[in-house]
Amino acid sequence: MKKIKITFPDNSFIEAENEIRPILFLEKFNAQNKKIVAVKVNNEICSLDSPVNITSSIEPVFSDSKDGSSIYRRSLCFVLAAAAHKIFPGKRLLVGHSLGYGYYYTLELGTPLTKENILKLKNEMAQIIKDDKIIETDFISYSEACSLFEELGLTETRKQLNYRCPSRVQINRLEGFSDLYFGPLVGTTGILNVFDLLPYSDGFLLRFPKKGQPEKLTEFVDQPKLFEIYKSYKLWGKRLNVTSAASLNQLIHDRKESEFIDITETLQTKRISTIADEILKKKSARIVLIAGPSSSGKTTTSKKLALQLEAIGYKPKVISLDSYYLGRAQTPKDENGNYDYECLEALNIELLNQNLVDLFAGKQIKLPSYDFHAGVSYFKGGTMTLEESDILIMEGIHGLNDKLTPLVPADKKFKIYISALTQLNLDDHNRISTSDNRLIRRIVRDSRYRGKSAADTIAMWESVQKGEQLHIFPFQNNADAMLNTALDYELPVLKVYAEPLLRCVSPLQKEYAEANRLLQFLNCFSTIPATSVPTQSIIREFIGGSAFKY
Repeated sequence: MKKIKITFPDNSFIEAENEIRPILFLEKFNAQNKKIVAVKVNNEICSLDSPVNITSSIEPVFSDSKDGSSIYRRSLCFVLAAAAHKIFPGKRLLVGHSLGYGYYYTLELGTPLTKENILKLKNEMAQIIKDDKIIETDFISYSEACSLFEELGLTETRKQLNYRCPSRVQINRLEGFSDLYFGPLVGTTGILNVFDLLPYSDGFLLRFPKKGQPEKLTEFVDQPKLFEIYKSYKLWGKRLNVTSAASLNQLIHDRKESEFIDITETLQTKRISTIADEILKKKSARIVLIAGPSSSGKTTTSKKLALQLEAIGYKPKVISLDSYYLGRAQTPKDENGNYDYECLEALNIELLNQNLVDLFAGKQIKLPSYDFHAGVSYFKGGTMTLEESDILIMEGIHGLNDKLTPLVPADKKFKIYISALTQLNLDDHNRISTSDNRLIRRIVRDSRYRGKSAADTIAMWESVQKGEQLHIFPFQNNADAMLNTALDYELPVLKVYAEPLLRCVSPLQKEYAEANRLLQFLNCFSTIPATSVPTQSIIREFIGGSAFKY
């Protein structure tokens, strides 16, 4: 039989039989009591039971890593689906958005979901995990997959096969239940012992450990404003009958995407208009602070909001937080010794607040500038005064943190939190991550405007997310208004730009695993040409051709 060479992280290697499974050489990894949930084979994430049939470099994926956390969550979702199938056969289980280190689910029983129903689910999951059941991964033919998902009542998964037509379909099995997931799962259920089901609204939360802390659950922090935004958009999607990748693909197939685009853009513009009216209603407001995670569309939102404010009598002026950086010599460094431009202390808070106080007092101020190349703050002669009808717009990651503007009275501030929160799912059991949506936006923008490869953007994404966890998400509930900047047609548009960039990531690069995962994700969508996108759309901030100047 053919022999293959397997190289490990310490550069040791073995010659092994073709089709060997990684679970057989776990002792080669220096786990140090960490749980191994998968492996990277030539930088592609594979399950422990996936046969290796080529010469490979192999490294472990631990449960406390970013990839390990994703696998843990995905596997828990599968166990929940299997438990629901057993306890409530024929009833539809639907995954929603993330909330407080958990996923929101609903279960369509025909009657209101009770605490007793949720406890039954939790107990069944606990039993499956206690029994350490094997999760099988298998390939079946396209026709078998179609029949299987029809029998299981997974109609959205079945419909998606009309637009994603592989000759064979990878499925996961657990005690007579089968499902389709877009990524590897753990080998056995026993490792999934940290979870909880928490009743919430009309459904419940499947709670899981925070990344880097696989052995415990964090305290639940509610985000009621964000949940209500999601709920309203979910109802809107149901009314339009566009709630999944399959239903969106059907719309594109029927050539009805233009009308959907118009409706989607109109809804977002209407919401921005409503926020402008809310600002007007708060008569004392003199500054609008806009915050949101990376690639949520803050810049375009600011410009569209400025138009709406002008329409109701304001004269918007913009203050750029980027102009208030202290300078490289005074910028704090992170734990890795890199300049931390995302921390609050990187900004000249004293100067910013004094400028704001002077503006509200009717005084003229000198506007600072910042040279990013030289890393120095300077003045180039720009000034600003604030008239009675003027209102300031300032966007930046710290906008919702009152430590940014401690000298500005609360009644003068109006805070807006924005995020790209799509109501679409891939199917009933596979959600679309807000983070994935934003990452794809950023990959496209970074390539077009910053000369960065997809690998470059992926490499720094974890650091970006860390900054969001520290400086943005803890302050969401401080917002006076929230805006969902996701457009449910955008992934078919971004796909055209993102796929060629992601295909350029080499298997020799550590970012290959993420690039490959995103390619599989985008493969679930048909395409929409950029010509269909309005020039004032937020999507133009990323693909180009905007009517706004940036």
